[in-house]
Amino acid sequence: MKLILVSHPLCPYVQRAAISLTEKGVPFERVDIDLADKPDWFKAISPLGKVPLLRVWRNGEETTIFESAVILEFLEETHADPLHPTDPYARARHRAWIEFGSAILNAIGRFYSASTEAGFLAESRALSGMFDRIEAELADGTDRSGPWFGGASFSLVDAVYGPIFRYMDAIDKIGDFGILDNKPGVKAWRQALGDRVSIRDAVAPDYPHRLHAFLQAKGSFLSTLMHRNDQAGSFALARSA
Repeated sequence: MKLILVSHPLCPYVQRAAISLTEKGVPFERVDIDLADKPDWFKAISPLGKVPLLRVWRNGEETTIFESAVILEFLEETHADPLHPTDPYARARHRAWIEFGSAILNAIGRFYSASTEAGFLAESRALSGMFDRIEAELADGTDRSGPWFGGASFSLVDAVYGPIFRYMDAIDKIGDFGILDNKPGVKAWRQALGDRVSIRDAVAPDYPHRLHAFLQAKGSFLSTLMHRNDQAGSFALARSA
């Protein structure tokens, strides 16, 4: 079986698939495309025009799998070292919190796209409230015997939240917005995920630069803050020269 993961350098949903493949020790090739200028071959095989896509060659035939959740489940069903719990109740709980992770990504998108200060602050509070939910779940979980969402075993929930906290790393460099304040469980989980090799290697070395440029170009309130920070930094460098 040959696998090609069709990707975009910034897509957090692609990162989920890359993390899962790495955790399972499955060889794969990664091909990045420009979503602003989609190649014809991609348009032909992507019904939704989105990444990730997983191109699978088996017995001389190709199958294209789209949507990150479907890709993750496919990998669970076809490869060893499962990342879902074996217990069906725990597995359902994990799947539910994966969906919540997708909702957080949408909230992060609203946060960095807010055009006014009032909207930005409202989205910041909403995002903080979503992490409050996670903090409560981490505190109440019955299987928290280790650093991961499910305790001692790394799971697909961890694979989903690693890219989320990567966004928070970038946001923290722009300013202290208090989104993760007073959430020790979230803080510890974030640290463990940040140290995981599969999560670190799910993006290229230039990812921080690419994400900074993407956020700065949004024309949002956050972009304005970034421009102010950059100008202040340039001014400080000029004064010290």
